[in-house]
Amino acid sequence: MPTYQYRCPSCGHEFEEFQSMSEDPIELCPKCGKKTQRLISGGAGLIFKGSGFYITDYKKKESRKTDSGSGDSAPKTDAKTDKAS
Repeated sequence: MPTYQYRCPSCGHEFEEFQSMSEDPIELCPKCGKKTQRLISGGAGLIFKGSGFYITDYKKKESRKTDSGSGDSAPKTDAKTDKAS
């Protein structure tokens, strides 16, 4: 269930409500009793925490290479193109 943000244009009171998506928006400010406005929010996005998610449990870890002079960073050349004419 999402958390909706509301603001009262009359008194400036801002509050959040944890509501079902099928519930009607709150119309009256709990502070002054006048009409409120539901604010548009970008949301928090999707967060993968804990076990049970592909991204945290099963995804292969990428090996991180460092440029420590291991010789892997040098470009490979083709023997046919290096011949002197």
